[in-house]
Amino acid sequence: MSRQVTLELPDDLLSRAERLATLACRDVREVLAEAVALALPPLDVVLGESRPVSELSDAEVLKLTKLRLTPSQNRRLSRLLDKQQAGTLTEQERTELLSLMQLYEAKLLRQAEALAEAVQRGLREPLSP
Repeated sequence: MSRQVTLELPDDLLSRAERLATLACRDVREVLAEAVALALPPLDVVLGESRPVSELSDAEVLKLTKLRLTPSQNRRLSRLLDKQQAGTLTEQERTELLSLMQLYEAKLLRQAEALAEAVQRGLREPLSP
């Protein structure tokens, strides 16, 4: 199943996608769909965990409420973000940054699910604003 989505792309990005599609003898829509699929892997692939939080033990849920990047991943992410801000990222670093950002976002989402589950089970108090 697929659904149609309309989005606005910068001219240079669309030009690159069109050029790649031409070189590969493919439709630009296929090229863009594949690029999005590669950029947004399923969360269970990123995290290596596929069980719903609701099926985990209390101890596993509480452990997930503290889910973070490793210290070395966090340092590398900070360095890459600094280089991005300065406009000095290489293509290889841009790919690495994307991967680290996906991991960070996936862990943050998994942590949020665990926090909600922990509150629902009465394992911890709700976060205060």
